[in-house]
Amino acid sequence: MHAILTLCFANIKKRKVQNVLLAILIMLSTLLLATSVTIIMNTSNIFEKTHHDSNGAHQILTMGKDIHNPVTVNNWWQEQQGVTASNLIPYRNLSGFTDGVKTSNLYLFMMNTPKTPFAIDRLLFSEGKNQDYPTEGTIWIPTSMASTSNISLGDTIEFNTGEKAFTLSVSGIVVDLPFGGPFTTNARIWMNDSDYHKQFDTMIGSEQYMMALRFDDYQQSANYWIEFEKFLNCPYLESKMEYVDLYSFYLIINKIIGFIMIAFGIAMLFISLFIIGFSISDAILTNYKTIGVIKSLGLTSRKISATYVLQFALLSVVSIIPGLIASTILSRVIIESSLSYLKSGKHLTIIQDFRITMLLAVIILVIIILTAFIYSNKTRHVEPVQAIKYGMSEFANNKVNRRLNNSNRLSNVVNLPIQLQIGIKNVTKNMKSSILIIVLTAITSAILVFSAVILNSFISIKQNTPAWGYDSSHVVVTVNNDATFSKQQFEQFLRSDERIKNHAWLDQFTGVLPNEPNQPLNINVNSIEGSFDDAGYETISGRNPVNKNEIAIGINVAKALHKNLGDIVEVYIEGKQHHLIVTGIYQSIANMSYSARITADVIKVYNATYSASKQSMINLVDETLSAQIVDDFNKNFKSSVKADTQQTLLDDVFKEVVAIFILPLSVIGILFIAVTFIIIFSVSRINVRKESGTYGIFKSIGMTSNTIRWSVTSGILFLSVLGTIFGIFIGVKVIPVALQSIILEYGLLELPLAINWPITIGLSLLSVVAACLGCWISTKIIAKTSPRILLVD
Repeated sequence: MHAILTLCFANIKKRKVQNVLLAILIMLSTLLLATSVTIIMNTSNIFEKTHHDSNGAHQILTMGKDIHNPVTVNNWWQEQQGVTASNLIPYRNLSGFTDGVKTSNLYLFMMNTPKTPFAIDRLLFSEGKNQDYPTEGTIWIPTSMASTSNISLGDTIEFNTGEKAFTLSVSGIVVDLPFGGPFTTNARIWMNDSDYHKQFDTMIGSEQYMMALRFDDYQQSANYWIEFEKFLNCPYLESKMEYVDLYSFYLIINKIIGFIMIAFGIAMLFISLFIIGFSISDAILTNYKTIGVIKSLGLTSRKISATYVLQFALLSVVSIIPGLIASTILSRVIIESSLSYLKSGKHLTIIQDFRITMLLAVIILVIIILTAFIYSNKTRHVEPVQAIKYGMSEFANNKVNRRLNNSNRLSNVVNLPIQLQIGIKNVTKNMKSSILIIVLTAITSAILVFSAVILNSFISIKQNTPAWGYDSSHVVVTVNNDATFSKQQFEQFLRSDERIKNHAWLDQFTGVLPNEPNQPLNINVNSIEGSFDDAGYETISGRNPVNKNEIAIGINVAKALHKNLGDIVEVYIEGKQHHLIVTGIYQSIANMSYSARITADVIKVYNATYSASKQSMINLVDETLSAQIVDDFNKNFKSSVKADTQQTLLDDVFKEVVAIFILPLSVIGILFIAVTFIIIFSVSRINVRKESGTYGIFKSIGMTSNTIRWSVTSGILFLSVLGTIFGIFIGVKVIPVALQSIILEYGLLELPLAINWPITIGLSLLSVVAACLGCWISTKIIAKTSPRILLVD
């Protein structure tokens, strides 16, 4: 045992730089894998904990369009055993608000707050004093609204009903699960009862109601709905939000981050294993004669192998522990930023499961030990006589001689500068390390390219809005007061303005599609007066509807109903039954593709006087005039509409996504750039040591150290550029396809990408820079060493 320990520590001491770099590599692999596991584990757990603490709803029902009697519906659910139903909460709709000079893209539910705590769907205070209800003159707002609009406690918000404006101050910021997640365009504003009646009792329009349901066993909810619809004698025809709708968008970002970190953490671990194998193989070849002498003195192959296994086991233990510690910090930072909407105190309660952490550490350690054992087993083939005579096996010696002869012939045939010949020989003579460099730079550039592409796709989402399921109009005008709005006057204004190219009107309804034997689908139905094509809506197959008997459906609706182009779907809209032909299928992240598109003529079948008048989507002759047009609309129709550029609306929804993605993608990119530098430094150092005699000859005949170093680096430059080309392809084409299983759940068949090629290619070249820099620094030993010493070595 003493001999094993002596040899082990001698190996560690002899190659200090290489072992330190390998330890860093193992630490970074552990960091990525442990962080990804913690993120995935906590994402679901934190939501579940918040849902449990708030006694969260499984379904949210909204009523008030005179289709069902809200009181009758609420009474039926209150009587059911195994179901907790909230009381009816009255609310009124408003479109947006003003916070100083900022107007947010939010549709507001102004809630008449019942006394808290609610029996179900309780509000958890993130900031502010936990009271029974807001005091007069104040409101509670959700964390999502506070975060996206930079609103703090004590800030004053102005609301406009169209008839009058009123202000209220923020006394509480609350976690509101159903309407407080990422990508939401809705927010519940919790008002004092007296403020609610004071502001809305005289407001034109009808009051609506909201209620929440929580099942003792959510899996049995379908059975309750069968009985409920028997009671109604028809499907439930108003809006229903399911638990999966609440759950999904809280998790989407962390699912993508977790997927990326696991994939690249595994890639980094495999690179570490390759380096371990490479290092052991190189150590055996370098010390071949020494191993032969040791074996001739009686030390067995198993004991010699044990020295390498022990060496890398010790390095792994030293590396894994700080990797696990660092992962707790990194995972907390990422989770705190991506799930900030669920924060009901200063910090989220993040679970660090010691058992899972230790299991991961043991798995990494075992994999490294097995790799070291497999490669160190090559010492069994060392024959003492051959080792002492040749410094290698007789077969390897003959192979080297043949390669040297072939190399000399190649040099005579190929008329290339000596610098390029050195670079080519360095590449072709060390094929394993050359393949490693190509793979490593390909992975690094793929990460950098994908990071640039995904961030640019969200930043430049306006370029691909139809592929995300949105319209591509230039200006959107939302009517927020029907009483003071005149569609005729608005249309006259549009027709008289030469800057307007075309426009369309959009209304939204709740549609119900029977889905035997499952629960009916309650989906969002967009009704257009005009042309979906002019508004910029696209389909992935078929076309948008143009006639009164046609419908286009989202891909998740098509999947749930097993419908395709040309099929007939039965749909209830405003309580009226329609049988429509599917003309198109589209993808949309909004509502997770649980939506449909129809023309206004479908509504007119049962309501001849119907005219869409909720939202106008306007295209301009010159898009650069969008801001000017918006100002004109808000000035001329300020009592009844709110106009925004489409860019503003999209930025309000997706700017948080960009902010959340920047940190983890930057960390992964920086780590892999560092790993590229570390590995290529280590590999180049090994190759320089192996070729020290050759470089000594070059220096002795007059070649300068820098010329040799540039020659070696030129070979690395060629390999890294080749790897980067592969990496660009992987980052643009392969990784987005690998994400398909995640994005399909959210209504996207294909991830819409917007590629800024100069930035993308520029970032990908960082892997080339790291590779060449690692090689150049590692060859510095050539400049510091005299030709005589190199020849002796």
